[in-house]
Amino acid sequence: MKAVILAGGRGTRIAEESHLRPKPMVEIGGKPILWHIMKIYSHFGFNDFIICLGYRGYVIKEYFANYALHSAGVVTFDLREDRLEFSGERSEPWRITLVETGTETQTGGRIKRIEPLVKDDQAFFMTYGDGVANVDITGSLAFHKSQNKLATITTVAPMGRFGVVKTEGKRVTQFSEKPNSAETFINGGYFILSPQVVNYIDDDDTIWEKGPLERLAQQGQLNAFRHEGFWQPMDTLRERNMLEKMWEEGQAPWRVWQ
Repeated sequence: MKAVILAGGRGTRIAEESHLRPKPMVEIGGKPILWHIMKIYSHFGFNDFIICLGYRGYVIKEYFANYALHSAGVVTFDLREDRLEFSGERSEPWRITLVETGTETQTGGRIKRIEPLVKDDQAFFMTYGDGVANVDITGSLAFHKSQNKLATITTVAPMGRFGVVKTEGKRVTQFSEKPNSAETFINGGYFILSPQVVNYIDDDDTIWEKGPLERLAQQGQLNAFRHEGFWQPMDTLRERNMLEKMWEEGQAPWRVWQ
């Protein structure tokens, strides 16, 4: 099962770090936050990634082009045989497809752009390239399969400035981009989606969190998987520094792989 990661945004609210690289490449503990997100999925056995590129996408391409080289404990360049050999520590068992989805493309448009890569699958994961959590990925997938809906959204405790998700039991009844009450839950990313959701997306200008999610909720096709554990986006330099401190102190709850 594939995991789609939206990694094309500019990250204007963390411009101190993202003016030379896309926000998913901002580092926590010496590794891009994108790597941390991929490690979360990989921990649960999901190693097939589709990364939607946009702003400075070449930085992400270059990172993964050299990833095996940088991760190997021993590298041998055999110039006589025109061969490159790696030994010692190995990199992760990832299959990574990098897709240019447009510099100005909105979140919904990026999902629609990768439709050819997921159209034959029953479902795929989707999340943003700037938020970490100790979400039970396997549990969310089991929940999604049991509900027989087109989409599952992971909901988390509100932080005051994110779109909110209202529910009745397990069913999402309304998705609103602006919170009206501190008693509701917000969009934490970590979606599971049927390829059919692309029918709710018009074009590159479609914002996933507005029209598509709102219509899915109105039609009873959006369910909520409630996550009560750790979740933290990295929208600002303050949040980046907070995550860095947690990592340095060995108190990083999203580090589920250890």
